[in-house]
Amino acid sequence: MNARRKSLLSLLLLAALLASCQRGTPTPEQATPVSGATLPTAASTRTPAAPNFPTATSVLFSGGGNPTQQPGTALDTPVPDPLRFVFPTPARAPISAWRPPLYPTPWAPTLYDHFFFSRPIAADEVNWPQGDYRYGGVFWEDVVHSGVDIPAPTGTPTLAAGPGKVILAGYGAMLGNNDPQDPYGLAVVIRHDFGYQGQALFTLYGHLSQVDVAKGQHVETGDLLGLVGETGRVTGPHLHFEVRLGENQYGATRNPELWISPPIGWGVLAGRILTTDGYIVNSQNLVVINPTTGQRWYSRSYGLGYANSDPYYRENITIGDLPAGVYDLYVLYNGEDIEGQVEVFAGMVSTFTMRGYRGFSYETPAAPGADFDPFATPTLTPTP
Repeated sequence: MNARRKSLLSLLLLAALLASCQRGTPTPEQATPVSGATLPTAASTRTPAAPNFPTATSVLFSGGGNPTQQPGTALDTPVPDPLRFVFPTPARAPISAWRPPLYPTPWAPTLYDHFFFSRPIAADEVNWPQGDYRYGGVFWEDVVHSGVDIPAPTGTPTLAAGPGKVILAGYGAMLGNNDPQDPYGLAVVIRHDFGYQGQALFTLYGHLSQVDVAKGQHVETGDLLGLVGETGRVTGPHLHFEVRLGENQYGATRNPELWISPPIGWGVLAGRILTTDGYIVNSQNLVVINPTTGQRWYSRSYGLGYANSDPYYRENITIGDLPAGVYDLYVLYNGEDIEGQVEVFAGMVSTFTMRGYRGFSYETPAAPGADFDPFATPTLTPTP
């Protein structure tokens, strides 16, 4: 009997020990997230492939010193101690790892969409436009912002948004003649291998600290163009990104948030803010609120000047990178709160019209007729 009791007690102790080990390592479903954190979905846990950067030769460099980092010196490897465990220093967590990967380009869920470009900043950094510096804003000397600003530290790799030929690499994107006083600073312009509706497409990458391509060079999507900086007319380091349609001119830009691919499961909101009589309202603030989480997004309708609407959507305000769902809309129009609610659909452009005191409506733009001009810009004539 004593032997049987000892055997039984041993089995019970072993079972208890195994159970305590299992409780010590919770599954992802059992784990408690950090306060304020959101558990990633299956799509967001995919690790994006590292971009295949070519071996870059610095063409232009804005700062002093040597732009090329010198390789380190190898150290003798000591004999490891089998009883001593050393945990590696964790790498810096990706800033935007919680965002899903992008839809593959080209992504065109309707006949009139044109998500042709990938992000010019890799997914392990902030690679979405800064809300305070969207397309069409007016920031200094009444000059309309002709692109979007992506906040990134100096030295962040800048990548080609699509395949094409480099037609400018250096100063002079606005003033020409390789002028170091150019507002764009060091810049790269690509004429892409594809166009839209028979017209050429260009992308511009401004305020770089270093350019790693040469004029006439062909690049592929994701190739290294240079490094983020703060050359030209800036208030801090960031990447200025433009999409130009038809010709490589400041006045030929379109809103990049309607051309760069959104994250999978997310969408874009494009709207028209008009007076009650149907005239376009410039520089009108819009607040978009997630009614469940309370998260807010801000935008402002295009300023008067070189801001071009898409001829199909005829928008004068856009907010990209919105998770699919229902949102509350708020506009303070002539001292009166105008409220609405819109649903953003995954991978698509969702639309609204706010017409003064008449409030919000959500009709999909009508299919264009035979006289549709993809390069026309809506005028200030009233809408019936």
